[in-house]
Amino acid sequence: MTAPPPLRRIPADEAREQRRAHEERADALTAGHRERRRRGEKHPVEDFLFTYYPFSAARLRRWHPGVGVAYDAAADRDEHGESVIADLTEDGSRSWYVDVADGPTTWRHADVERFRTERASALGFIQRLLSSSTLTARRPEFGCFGLHEWAMVHGLRPGRQRHEDLPLRLGQEETDAVVEREQLVCSHLDAYRFFTPSAAPRNAITPSRERQVELDNPACLHVGMDLYKWAMKLGPLVDSALVLDCFEHARATRVLDMEASPYDVRPLGYGVVPIETPGGKAEYVRRQRELATGADALRARLLEQLAPLTADA
Repeated sequence: MTAPPPLRRIPADEAREQRRAHEERADALTAGHRERRRRGEKHPVEDFLFTYYPFSAARLRRWHPGVGVAYDAAADRDEHGESVIADLTEDGSRSWYVDVADGPTTWRHADVERFRTERASALGFIQRLLSSSTLTARRPEFGCFGLHEWAMVHGLRPGRQRHEDLPLRLGQEETDAVVEREQLVCSHLDAYRFFTPSAAPRNAITPSRERQVELDNPACLHVGMDLYKWAMKLGPLVDSALVLDCFEHARATRVLDMEASPYDVRPLGYGVVPIETPGGKAEYVRRQRELATGADALRARLLEQLAPLTADA
């Protein structure tokens, strides 16, 4: 396999400006989380992406121009020759990048060949997963109503909930009753694996990692949030603007996730989507459809950037 050559070269000044703009946007998106972390506080909605996924605010802040772009490596150092990026190695190279000298200029671009060699399995899995979960490849299912969060607290004794500082909006008894009278149809493994032992057998299917490509539902909130995970796992192959777009989508999705949950998040300034009622179900599906459309657009952009890397796989 041969890596596609860089299609565009970015001079140092332009690279510095793109990095600066990315870092400012990332800093704005993570300011609240970083301040709460400094104070030793946690937010069940806004901090979720930093606990559910293994990516720090510092890693999100790293700028990558993406596949098909090379930039002047001089942009990675300041006027004193000091590194301005976190992943510059001792020999002056950058992790997961290749340097190509052209006269006095060293051009730096993503090491596609190394990624395709060392992470071929992950690259292939992500490509198959994204391709199979588009709105055109698979019919979206809108019948889950966010009950995965309810199934995560079913039958729990006091003190065992994931968000113990948030009260259950309906109390434990009625929360359990909602789970028991509704149909659980969660198809997402990383939501299902947090179901309580009493709720898991009630689910219509048993999701597994082996069946993820087969089961991921384009309308699932967690499938949409996972676009951020896949963008981050692809590292320098995906441009940073798309990564932050995926992060923003995931954060917006988490709002609906918690507003439709059994927890009362109104003290935190959020609303309620009462999925135990017909009106709440209708509102959930309406917002779920909007999020699914947004996720599909992001998924298409990720697949577009992956296309030249997986065409001969």
